[in-house]
Amino acid sequence: MTITDTTTATDIGTTTELPLVKALNAGLKKALQDDPKVLLMGEDIGPLGGVFRVTEGLQAEFSTNRVFDTPLAESGIVGTAVGLAMRGYRPVCEIQFDGFIFPAFDQITTQLAKLTSRHEGLLSMPVVIRVPYGGHIGAVEHHQESPEAYFAHTPGLRLVSPSTPNDAYWMIQEAIASNDPVLFFEPKSRYWHKGPVDFGASAVPLHSSRVVRGARAHHAEARRVREVRLRALLVVLDRADVTAVGHADHNREAQVALVARGHLGEL
Repeated sequence: MTITDTTTATDIGTTTELPLVKALNAGLKKALQDDPKVLLMGEDIGPLGGVFRVTEGLQAEFSTNRVFDTPLAESGIVGTAVGLAMRGYRPVCEIQFDGFIFPAFDQITTQLAKLTSRHEGLLSMPVVIRVPYGGHIGAVEHHQESPEAYFAHTPGLRLVSPSTPNDAYWMIQEAIASNDPVLFFEPKSRYWHKGPVDFGASAVPLHSSRVVRGARAHHAEARRVREVRLRALLVVLDRADVTAVGHADHNREAQVALVARGHLGEL
């Protein structure tokens, strides 16, 4: 069986190339399959599949009882999720855009984040709030913001953000399985970046880390970038015919050129 960009099937044990948005869709589907208490809720996430199509096709497969649209009221969405969590469900809320999360700020920081502590650990709050965040999409205000710092300083909340499709597939499932509230920040500028997703791997703990690039590789890359920048600078200066070495004391551009050539010599 082959998974394409428009497929959300996950019942194979191979590594498949997918964009991040489809990996999230597959992860949500797997969570819905594994636990009947998982619910998806948010603005336009049903038939439309969300603005970014992260939930596309899920309502048709799992019914309107488990994947449903909500009114345009972020405080109401999170408040309803709090009540559902108290009754044993695992709600996954979608905030349509990062800048829309602030009407729910009070519910998140003074209710959702505090309830487990208020009940001395006897009450779990397994709520996930998905937030498409970040810029680089050419949008207007409220549609490309990065509000994660507000919540990172709030005790009682977990914050995670996937960087690759494989991260997205496994991380969303781990977030849903967590008994603590999780804010899941999705880098919207990377939604359609493709990468391998290993459906046959085992899930890793939500806050575990991995070495993506060792120190030697990092230093080698930094050196390469530095060389490229210096050579680009010299090209610009040479085009400006800056070769007056004898007048370096009075010619800032010539001074820069001399320094740049000296650094290149060191490399």
